[in-house]
Amino acid sequence: MKTTSQINSQAGRSSVTRRALMLGAAQTAIVAVLGMRMREMQLEHADEYRMMAEGNSVKIRLIAPPRGLIYDRNGMLLAGNEQNYRVTITREDAGDTDKVLSDIRALIPLSDAQIADIQTEIRRQPPHAPVLVAERLGWEEFSRINVNTPALPGVQPEVGLSRIYPHAYDFAHVMGYVGAVSDYDLGQIENPDPLLRIPKFQIGKTGVENKMEDALRGKAGQRRVEVNAAGREMREIDRREGEPGANLQLTLDARLQNFAHQRLKGESAATVVMDVTNGDILAIASDPSYDPNMFVRGITVPEYKALTENDHRPLADKTVQGLYPPGSTFKVVSALAALSNGAIGPDDTVYCPGYYEVAGRKFHCWKHSGHGRVNLQGALEQSCDVFFYEVISRIGVDKLAEMAHRMGVGVKHDLPMSAVAEGLVPTKDWKQQRYGKPWLIGDTVNASIGQGYVLASPLHLAVMTSRAASGLAIQPRLIRSRDGVEEKYPSPKPLGIPNAMLEQVRRGMTAVVNGSHATAGKSKIVRSDWKMAGKTGSAQVRNISAAERERGVIANSALPWKYRDHGLFVCYAPVDNPKYAVSLIVEHGGGGASAAAPIARDIMLFALAGGVPPMDAYPADQRAEAKKRFDALDLMDPDTPSGPGRSRA
Repeated sequence: MKTTSQINSQAGRSSVTRRALMLGAAQTAIVAVLGMRMREMQLEHADEYRMMAEGNSVKIRLIAPPRGLIYDRNGMLLAGNEQNYRVTITREDAGDTDKVLSDIRALIPLSDAQIADIQTEIRRQPPHAPVLVAERLGWEEFSRINVNTPALPGVQPEVGLSRIYPHAYDFAHVMGYVGAVSDYDLGQIENPDPLLRIPKFQIGKTGVENKMEDALRGKAGQRRVEVNAAGREMREIDRREGEPGANLQLTLDARLQNFAHQRLKGESAATVVMDVTNGDILAIASDPSYDPNMFVRGITVPEYKALTENDHRPLADKTVQGLYPPGSTFKVVSALAALSNGAIGPDDTVYCPGYYEVAGRKFHCWKHSGHGRVNLQGALEQSCDVFFYEVISRIGVDKLAEMAHRMGVGVKHDLPMSAVAEGLVPTKDWKQQRYGKPWLIGDTVNASIGQGYVLASPLHLAVMTSRAASGLAIQPRLIRSRDGVEEKYPSPKPLGIPNAMLEQVRRGMTAVVNGSHATAGKSKIVRSDWKMAGKTGSAQVRNISAAERERGVIANSALPWKYRDHGLFVCYAPVDNPKYAVSLIVEHGGGGASAAAPIARDIMLFALAGGVPPMDAYPADQRAEAKKRFDALDLMDPDTPSGPGRSRA
């Protein structure tokens, strides 16, 4: 039998053995982990540690993603990307930047001014930030840089992408352009995307390019590169590509847009074509235009001066930025306001002696001898000013403004374009707040025919016409899809105007083009299935004195160009089943019937026909002239191939 001491001794030995085993196991595990780690370091990461031992380092370089492409509604490419061979330099890797730039200069042409600009930018940027030395190099120049890169510390040749607009002139205003990120751009962003720090990275500056920047830009990729102690890039360790920007498809029809520009050529003018059933903008053209590729490449001083000193203002987008007195086209709004507020019935008449007298002041009708007694349809057909002076004076300007806003005039429409203007339809309160003066009855008289304080853009007038034609609160839209996924828009709601009232105005607009006293009778469409309704307008840009009226008003053709009236025309077709609406203004073109209506008819017919208007749509005595006119236009080839898209849908 074991004694107590023997038992305790045996237990102690067992405890020591277990501790020894546990300690040994732990030591074994540690040795195994160290062994595995050593194996990993020696075999899998040998190059990396060798690089570190040699004084090399790893740098993270951002990869700019391809910018999203932009297409028209039929898949034609409107904004694409092209290869751009470029060279950058990084100060902390280059060391003596003056020497490196001198070496680069021996390989590619760089002027003294360019070298000075590069040196200024190098000093301005952080040491680790790449600075652009040259871009858009030819292949031979780029090859010389590549071959000599080992002797050019801190220099990186790159193959990037740059924006290109293949149909430059036709889409400059709506598309806008891209340009290098500026300090101002960075200052407008709270947390700038690291992409924006890439030398000369391009972002949208105007138009769709600017308003849809977040969607088009994409997300950066990155690559890890080995750079030696001398700042030379030795090799690429790994690469992760970025996410391309979204492809956009617009509602625009490229061929219709091209035709619109061709018909406006030579004028200072603008037009908007809308689908009255859903608000799609099919064409939105401002003339003269310009080449946005100049801004992408870097516009020269003479080029920019030529644009800014042109009195036809090619840089201005007259379709959404231009505000004009809408003239008699605004009588569509006035007619609906008078009907809706009970100021006039369809058969009620107003006598027009050629003027309307208020407080001893005469407001003249465009027809000096007057129109006699006219009803609503006759007043629209013959564009009688006195009729509208009278009926709007009965309801007041505030009721007129309410109807104008309902018809889309005097409101800012949500479109991804630059500086979309709100326009102006005045009220009594507006004048008091703006000028500190009370509203006068004469102000109402002027507003009733779209003069005085009233201002509208061609976009406003296209929306107004679309709403009158459809009876729906149509909203203009420009984006059709993103990466093949169709944009969701709410269905347009009814205007809330009784259809009987809308029909009365539509009959008047139909008579404007097709009636026996039609002001736009020379611009009618004779094909019955394409019959057109419209409204002419002429907007004064100068005051006509009483003395001049006594002598006889000077004809527009006898005035300097800048003092002539603006010519306007709005229309929709077909009358029986409205599909398209067109608004058009010719700055200082004179009368709307003579300057604007013929162009608007051609554009409407192109939309209806889906191509060059057929001659049987014109009156017989106008067909030879129309054919000659179209033969002289430089139209887009109907067989122009559409660009391939990519879809994430």
